[in-house]
Amino acid sequence: MNFKLSPSDLTYLYNGCKFCFWLKVRHGISQPSMPMPGIFSAIAGRQKDFYADRRTEQFCPSLPPGKVILGEKWVESKTLSSSDGHSCYIKGKFDAVLQFDDGSYGVIDFKTASPSDEKAEMYGRQLRAYAYALENPSADALHLTPVKKLGLIFFEPDAFEQQSLERQIFSGKVKWIEVARDDGSFMKFIIEVMQVLKAETPPPSAADCNWCKYRERMKTFDMAPASTATQTPAGSPACPQCNSAMTLKNGKFGQFWSCLRYPECKGTRRV
Repeated sequence: MNFKLSPSDLTYLYNGCKFCFWLKVRHGISQPSMPMPGIFSAIAGRQKDFYADRRTEQFCPSLPPGKVILGEKWVESKTLSSSDGHSCYIKGKFDAVLQFDDGSYGVIDFKTASPSDEKAEMYGRQLRAYAYALENPSADALHLTPVKKLGLIFFEPDAFEQQSLERQIFSGKVKWIEVARDDGSFMKFIIEVMQVLKAETPPPSAADCNWCKYRERMKTFDMAPASTATQTPAGSPACPQCNSAMTLKNGKFGQFWSCLRYPECKGTRRV
């Protein structure tokens, strides 16, 4: 099998539930999507507009001189094959790419969240996946090399101001966290992911995953119809109105034959 790996799925979904990750990649069965508050999409959109064509000296002097040149572009890597006949490739859409004055590139992601080392490490997988795909693209895919810098721009809203009667300002802290380019660790991680995907069925994470908890609870809920009167005995007659099979039912005058298509069809016969 050739597995498509989305860089975003290598973060929360893989960390959150290996079983749900396995279902999505192997069988295309995604967790039910939750409605995303429009404010997060609005913030992300305004961030990308703000950083487009902006020089690094204007927002992160610790980066080499350069500027943002691309936003929200698809990448797709060449296929990575293993000796057992399985393979994978990376396909996804990055937030932004920088081009430095020395001709090298950087990949950045925007996050509306409180920054932490744990989040930086988790999101680092996503950035390393983009870097790998850019440097090792499939035919006709976007090709940029070398990718020397990876990083996250965290926006943490913490203030709300009234600028005028018609305008308010939502502001917050901004923090740049650089992610180390570690190809060796990334390839080991991809091997780990492949082992999960090649497994027959990973155990559901019912202790941590809300969707697995829901599925396990539903297994104990009997949804089969409690019907005995609607069973169709052998030799039942045909409905006089639609020619469908009929079933025995009990009425106030005793048993009678009723069409199985009731209430769409109200055909009956006397026993």
